[in-house]
Amino acid sequence: MIDAHQHFWKYDPVRHDWITDDMRVIRKDFTPPDLHPHLVKHGFDGCVLVQVDQTEDETRMLLEWADAFDFIRGVVGWVDLRSDSLGERLSFYKHQSRLKGFRHIIQGEKAGFMDQPALVNGVKLLSRWDFTFDLLIYHYQLEEALRFVRQIPDTRIVIDHIAKPAIAEMEIAEWKKYMRAMAECPNVWCKVSGMVTEANWSSWKPNDFDPYLDVVADVFGPDRLMYGSDWPVCLVAASYDDQFAIVREFVQRFSADESERILGGNAIRFYNL
Repeated sequence: MIDAHQHFWKYDPVRHDWITDDMRVIRKDFTPPDLHPHLVKHGFDGCVLVQVDQTEDETRMLLEWADAFDFIRGVVGWVDLRSDSLGERLSFYKHQSRLKGFRHIIQGEKAGFMDQPALVNGVKLLSRWDFTFDLLIYHYQLEEALRFVRQIPDTRIVIDHIAKPAIAEMEIAEWKKYMRAMAECPNVWCKVSGMVTEANWSSWKPNDFDPYLDVVADVFGPDRLMYGSDWPVCLVAASYDDQFAIVREFVQRFSADESERILGGNAIRFYNL
């Protein structure tokens, strides 16, 4: 079992200014010893550690944590995917066995960011070194994201947090249309993660997520879905136990073998853990 999406950081109020006042519960350090008891409690063998800063300094720090704690099975770091020297950086990072892929926080970028040829070419280049790409977007960026992924058929891409649909508003139609189209690209996978932070933080109910889970189950199937906690960000809306309970119930609709894939096997395949 693999938690395919979680974070660690040494909190800095300037670097982590995205942690707003209403998220103050996570305005502190989160390090590997803080997560490990949750993984053990629920039977997880390891996790995938994902970037939150847009710096290579953070990538180095994440790799140091991965070297120190065996349960961190892989790291998704950051590199400037639009840089002219990207090939040199990827060649350097290929010697870091725990580094599996890269992510850019596209959810915070302006419209048109994914249309840049330099970004498209950079994500294409990842496949040459067998690196993956985590696609972090909001639901309203899906039309642009679809143009983006259709140009990149050879790089393994995973949509973080089911593309952050407007669960609090129970909006689904446009998100569903574009998620179905995204799933038609065989190299695109989806993380069943980060959902509680898109719902009403204080009053969500487990069945709020059912319509969205029905869609990803239908369009991606059990071979291209993977579980991620999005801990500690999830703590603004749910404990580790509560957010995992949603996915644990979700996988009951699948066979034992299929649920094992969603809870770990697919992450192992996608990230080459």
